[in-house]
Amino acid sequence: MKIICVGRNYEAHAKELNNAVEESPVIFLKPETALIPNKQPFFYPSFSNDVHYETELVVKICKLGKHIDEKFAHRYYKEITLGIDFTARDLQSQLKTKGLPWELAKGFDGSAPLGKFIVLESMQKSIQDLHFQMKLNGEIKQDGHSANMIFSVDKIIAFVSSYFTLKIGDLIYTGTPAGVGPVKKGDHLEAWLEEEKVLSVKVK
Repeated sequence: MKIICVGRNYEAHAKELNNAVEESPVIFLKPETALIPNKQPFFYPSFSNDVHYETELVVKICKLGKHIDEKFAHRYYKEITLGIDFTARDLQSQLKTKGLPWELAKGFDGSAPLGKFIVLESMQKSIQDLHFQMKLNGEIKQDGHSANMIFSVDKIIAFVSSYFTLKIGDLIYTGTPAGVGPVKKGDHLEAWLEEEKVLSVKVK
């Protein structure tokens, strides 16, 4: 099972980190050990002093596929949820400065909390018409809408599948809107997809 992540997929987020908006999706991977089931805690890693949350719409792949045409991509997912891409921002900056890959800052154990899945059809909305929010200690920190993605879910699937065969159960973290920021021990993050709370994680 692969965790495929998209970076810089919301223009406002790219700007808040002073990153360029790319012409094709920015892709990186996390290992399966990055997952945390919903309501399990996130343990702050000893190698970082600046871990940031990034709340993202997550799609679960339901069919095997490669070189998927964008117009058929909707056939490859049925369930969605929200997840958090925890990022060791200090470590990421060090690695980027050296021109090195930044998987260590993105793919460490527990860096991908995952909410409960919802069947997209039951929501009676397009995947590109979904509102989501993340609250940190009860305060709204991220307020996103999938319509604001630079690259739609179907475009992402078409792009990624031209490089990687997608398998049943693979997860795609589709990028974060603006509002990312640091967490500390004792924090509580909660996320809503439309009106349903799907994710809760405490930092320890």
